[in-house]
Amino acid sequence: MKTKFQIRRSVQIPLVLIFISFIFSCRSANKNTNTSGDDLKGNISISGAFALYPMTVRWAEEFQKQYPQVQIDISAGGAGKGMADVLSGMVDLAMFSREVSTQEEEKGAWKIAVAKDAVFPTINSDNPAMDQVLKKGLTKEQFRQLFTGEDQKSWNQFEGISNPDKINVYTRSDACGAAAMWASFFNKEQEDLRGTGVFGDPGMADAVKKDKNGVGYNNLIYVYDMKTNKPVEGLKLIPVDLNDNRVIDPEENFYNTMDDAMEAIQLGTYPSPPARDLYLISKGYPTNTLVKTFLGFILTEGQKFVSEGGYIKLDENKLHLEKARLSTP
Repeated sequence: MKTKFQIRRSVQIPLVLIFISFIFSCRSANKNTNTSGDDLKGNISISGAFALYPMTVRWAEEFQKQYPQVQIDISAGGAGKGMADVLSGMVDLAMFSREVSTQEEEKGAWKIAVAKDAVFPTINSDNPAMDQVLKKGLTKEQFRQLFTGEDQKSWNQFEGISNPDKINVYTRSDACGAAAMWASFFNKEQEDLRGTGVFGDPGMADAVKKDKNGVGYNNLIYVYDMKTNKPVEGLKLIPVDLNDNRVIDPEENFYNTMDDAMEAIQLGTYPSPPARDLYLISKGYPTNTLVKTFLGFILTEGQKFVSEGGYIKLDENKLHLEKARLSTP
């Protein structure tokens, strides 16, 4: 058995879009574990939401430092794929970025919240309407029109923006929490979203960055550069006009840095949805010792890595509830 934590890259190409996943260690959902005191061995397999993928990678890295004989296999393919995988028994855990439905719970989905983040609307940084969009923002109703309307779109269809240039809307082609939460912001479902479909968070960010007329939406970790604390090169965030007065007031302007955006999510200034809890899902209450130990690590020591990873920690009350949930079948 390997005693070092290894990373292997695998690349899949759905149609013309590139999907990259990092595979931790090498192998399948081997459920065998062997515990003797502090000696923990075995495999954990995880798939699902792009939103939670970078944080889960970090948790796995830190967990393996304590348990070097544990192998963790992590792949990102969207929340929908993660849920399907875990309910079918293909993986031990699913990364999930929306609320679990009643139907999913009836099929055995058991959830535990592990962090928070949010979905943000994005625009190409060279968009001809950039100055007006950043000054005026868009209201919830205008976002609904933009992302669900069937007609050809241009900026001057929105009150307060006079630029006549067209808008190229991008949405997600995969079943995912980001699309579901973004649509729920204006009381719609992912299926109601219109636009050119792209696969995954990286695909969405790349599509908007390459199209000066492009708009889309991404999870927090994909729109900010962790090194600069600023939006990633090629992207800007479209401010939400929360009070519908057609100007972004100072208290609504929290998009310039990642720290400001995270504070707005934590304080509830940025609306929920599209701010949301992120979950790990198992099929039924987890009885596997290794899986439970990993989840317990995430809710305790693992929380200290959340903020530096670009996510928002659960508050103490929420953490208490989730720890109790994990300890009680």
